[in-house]
Amino acid sequence: MKPAIHPAYEEIKVICACGSTFTTRSTHKGDMRVEICSSCHPFFTGRQKLVDTEGRVDRFQKKMAKSQELKDKKELKNKKQPAPAR
Repeated sequence: MKPAIHPAYEEIKVICACGSTFTTRSTHKGDMRVEICSSCHPFFTGRQKLVDTEGRVDRFQKKMAKSQELKDKKELKNKKQPAPAR
């Protein structure tokens, strides 16, 4: 390998949101913060963790209900109006 062309590969500390920490080696400078690690990931722990999706499903259902309501109003309006004579 050519000298002085590769980034420094040093030990860093990885800090998880759950509070777990471990050390690894990386070219990343400084400590690394992650949201999920092997200490809290459901695959490794074997327990299900409910993750809030910021109400995305509720917002989608409201949007679909409103869309259906508008569609019903439009169909009702079209039924009330007579067909144009030719």
